[in-house]
Amino acid sequence: MRKSDLINQIADKTGIPKVDVLVTLETMFKEVKESLSNGENIYIRGFGSFITKKRAAKIGRNIKRNVAVEIPEHFIPAFKPSKEFVAEVKLKTSGKSDAAE
Repeated sequence: MRKSDLINQIADKTGIPKVDVLVTLETMFKEVKESLSNGENIYIRGFGSFITKKRAAKIGRNIKRNVAVEIPEHFIPAFKPSKEFVAEVKLKTSGKSDAAE
């Protein structure tokens, strides 16, 4: 599913114009990026958490030049689904795989 498909589905299910759904979705994405950039995690009950994970400094290798490269410590964004979210996905996908076999 692409962003445009998501916008179409939300607009169809809610009756809200697609332009308003697009603006809302873009604003949500922007706020998630901004919050994570500022070191703030986002917790959405029943859905999951947008968090930043710390990656330790390490030595990498540039294969073309065969040179060791120092990769500094850094943070990356991550999503951790809630238990309810995981359970629902497991329940719905397990039914599909049984029917396909």
